[in-house]
Amino acid sequence: MSSIAEQFGREDWSRHTPKQKARRFAIFALSALAILWALGSIEIIWPWVWGAPGQMGDLFGRMYPPDPTNLGTILRVLLETVNIATFATALAVVMSLPVAYIAAQNTTPNRATLWLGRLILVTSRSVNTIIWALLFVAIFGPGIVAGIVAIMFRSIGFVGKLLGEAIEEIDTRPVEALEATGASRFKIIVYAIVPQVMPTFWAVSILRWDINLRESTVLGLVGAGGIGIILQGAIDTFNWPEAATVLLSILALVVLGEIVSAFLRRRIL
Repeated sequence: MSSIAEQFGREDWSRHTPKQKARRFAIFALSALAILWALGSIEIIWPWVWGAPGQMGDLFGRMYPPDPTNLGTILRVLLETVNIATFATALAVVMSLPVAYIAAQNTTPNRATLWLGRLILVTSRSVNTIIWALLFVAIFGPGIVAGIVAIMFRSIGFVGKLLGEAIEEIDTRPVEALEATGASRFKIIVYAIVPQVMPTFWAVSILRWDINLRESTVLGLVGAGGIGIILQGAIDTFNWPEAATVLLSILALVVLGEIVSAFLRRRIL
């Protein structure tokens, strides 16, 4: 097979121009320098890194076999974890609807409400769920209420952002047709906007519930309810067989949540 240079009769052919080569080299060099700077700016205790495989083997050895003695309590708290994710997702979806409406450029009443909506979305998404949980544990005290509110606040930004983008991408012709007939703003929303964003609404809601199911498993580490409380207690008391049971239960819950999410997507979307 002949080369490209032979096919076109030019021995000096090159894939990139000298300017493109210089730009690519500069990007690679800057990326390498950035990585080296990042590695140099953090303190890594290399003996611990080299000893990690042995420590992991020792830890897994202590976890085996899992202890099912407290399985009844673990399953009860797992149900509590599911409830936290479900209630938080439902509340977040409801509260994100008006935020998405005012955060979309084609539906917001004015620029002030546009920036207000986007400020809410950015604030919600910029704070991690664990940080929200720490804040609301201080406000509401330890328990599932703090966990529900924390996940809800985090989810509002996620759901509102995607719904707002879906509203901005709707076909404007049904909206213009209803406006031409003198329909009220409420009827325009119900009959022109809502039908177009319903697929996105259900897809985003199911996806967020699936994400919240995973996030709710760690809220107990900061006292916000859920299975994380038992996991933290097992770790603090070096009860590794029970910790293994909790981890396996969390894995089973996540797999079950994935199955339920896939089923709902097939049935609804």
